[in-house]
Amino acid sequence: MSIPTIRVTREEMRKRVALFSELKGFDGGLPDSTYPSAKRTLYNILGFQPPEADNHGVTSPLGDDAAKNAAIKVNEGFNLGFVEAAPGKGPMMHNHDTNETFMPFSGRWRCSWEVDGRTESFELGPRDTISFPPGVNRRFENITHEEPDTTHWLLVIVSGNAPKAEFSSGSMQELRDKGYVKEEAGQ
Repeated sequence: MSIPTIRVTREEMRKRVALFSELKGFDGGLPDSTYPSAKRTLYNILGFQPPEADNHGVTSPLGDDAAKNAAIKVNEGFNLGFVEAAPGKGPMMHNHDTNETFMPFSGRWRCSWEVDGRTESFELGPRDTISFPPGVNRRFENITHEEPDTTHWLLVIVSGNAPKAEFSSGSMQELRDKGYVKEEAGQ
């Protein structure tokens, strides 16, 4: 056999178990976190810590709060998390330096991206999957409007150990114009 095997105790393995009932969600740590249409709760199940960032637009894809609090603290090349959002809610247009893949667990979600000055999208239901390559401005939104009082869940997988997310210039300008982020020096 060429792949070495290791022995892991039950106690060691417990550090790699995330029980849903014990997950802690975070609703801050991103430039658009308090923006009304972008409110959502992020659950970091497995993975990375926040990347080094040099401005308000660059952050962890899950926000700094969730990134620091992974239920399973490992760096093995990807992150697994959930987004919980009410209908009409989802992040503003943003970009990643790595792949980001979405799979709805419940509800219907619109996954959009920018191309040639317009927005394209697919609507996904439970177990449908979309995978965005690095460098594509994208967003997602819960579109289960017939259930206005019900939040729904989206599985998110992001590759890398310390990936970066950056909100589009249009998103950052809207956040500045409406007072959600401060104007940065030199802008």
